[in-house]
Amino acid sequence: MKQITKHLALVAVAGAMLGFAGPGGASEPTAAPLDWQRCTGPGLDPRQQCATLDVPMDYSDPDSPEIRIAVSRIPSEKPSARRGALLLIPGGPGGDSLGDPSGKGQKLPQKVRDAYDLVGFAPRGMAPSTSVDCKLDPADISMTKRLPWPAPDGSVDGNMATARRTAEACARNGGELIRHISTANEARDLDRLRAALGEKKISAWGVSYGTYVGAVYGQLFPHRTDRIVLDSNNNPDHTRVTRNWLAAFETGVEDNFPEFATWASRPGNPHRLARTPAEVRSGFLRLAARLDRDPLPWPGASPPRLDGNALRQTMLSSLYDPDDYPALAEAVRAARKGTVPPAPEAPPESVLQNVAAVGVGTICNDVQWPGSAAAYQKDVAASRAAYPLTAGMPRGPMVCAAWPYKPKEPAVRITDRGPSNVLLVQNERDVATPLAGARKLRQALGGRAVMVTVNSTGHDAYLANGNACGDATVSRFLASGERPRRDLYCD
Repeated sequence: MKQITKHLALVAVAGAMLGFAGPGGASEPTAAPLDWQRCTGPGLDPRQQCATLDVPMDYSDPDSPEIRIAVSRIPSEKPSARRGALLLIPGGPGGDSLGDPSGKGQKLPQKVRDAYDLVGFAPRGMAPSTSVDCKLDPADISMTKRLPWPAPDGSVDGNMATARRTAEACARNGGELIRHISTANEARDLDRLRAALGEKKISAWGVSYGTYVGAVYGQLFPHRTDRIVLDSNNNPDHTRVTRNWLAAFETGVEDNFPEFATWASRPGNPHRLARTPAEVRSGFLRLAARLDRDPLPWPGASPPRLDGNALRQTMLSSLYDPDDYPALAEAVRAARKGTVPPAPEAPPESVLQNVAAVGVGTICNDVQWPGSAAAYQKDVAASRAAYPLTAGMPRGPMVCAAWPYKPKEPAVRITDRGPSNVLLVQNERDVATPLAGARKLRQALGGRAVMVTVNSTGHDAYLANGNACGDATVSRFLASGERPRRDLYCD
């Protein structure tokens, strides 16, 4: 299950003009109270309740048809201490938090669980909300296709062909909904959810892509926010959005691979790969190049071969969490011997299709990408030279290079206008949302935010891959509102 969750988090690496709240943003929206019922499904806390919320597909059209948003909650465990509701905003785009009140929400300290109803949801397009499906060729939903790993010689021609196939399939099969999946619309849906919950203000814990959703919500609806925690933060540059997040893998891998290499060269480690960190790195690069030339059959994997890009993708996935270092080491050890590790566990194809469609809709509707292969080719060549571990992928063309629709509105620009009620928590070494990008969000928010930088490795800081100092700082803020007066470093 952990690998499946990570697989979904990797799907994608996401508006309005300054200060514009968008349709429905300037006045209190009307929303019927939610009809809570007991949830069904394995592994859920028996206290978890489920409901559905109707929202407009198109907020700019008063006659727009409605779509359904699935929501969940576990009520405050101490009503006399209840402060409000805490939205658990998932990563992605292409993730959901329906199970989080029963899952990671139960890791929250008792004082936080007493203070809030824990609220999860499936964003628009994600089943069991009104869902979208591009019906992609199964070969095009593999991670080495959805992320633009170039050919062994650095060519992006194959990436552009994949982009065209994916864009055409989404235009053909995605229906009208796929044109209305965006970060700004997710934020508007969350404000409808806030109103349906009967809350004048909402608190939130957003993780990874969820930090951008949380920041956009705070920009569009600043005075409807209470205590906002943004965990593992994205660069909010509204001119590039996901293009910047993809590019960040260059520095993210360089920040994190040395930690793996130190671990994999440590004497006594049963997964030891070499005597020194430098030898781990050079050996990985040689092995990836060898697999570029001579791939190995990999039954059960997607695609069913272990080539250089499959090894690089395994590396990228494993750097999200130091607990997964052994999986990368064993893949390297097997490939050195001409064998392969067990095929990675993956969700059902129907889930991957849904996740891919939501990811595509979000990243392509948020901001327009260049359509010229030549521009990507130049950037990929420069990236390959400077960052050999990622082989140019972070500068390659995703599906948006061939997306047939222009964004319906500009991406939201994050500014320092609004209440000072945001706490950023960020691991120092994070492969997916590097510290450099988090600093950009901190800068954009200005006096609205304080950032806690944690001397730790891995993606997701709070109650996951962070440390006790960072966890205690976030928990104290959620429970009592106490926030550091200035940016804090947790060693």
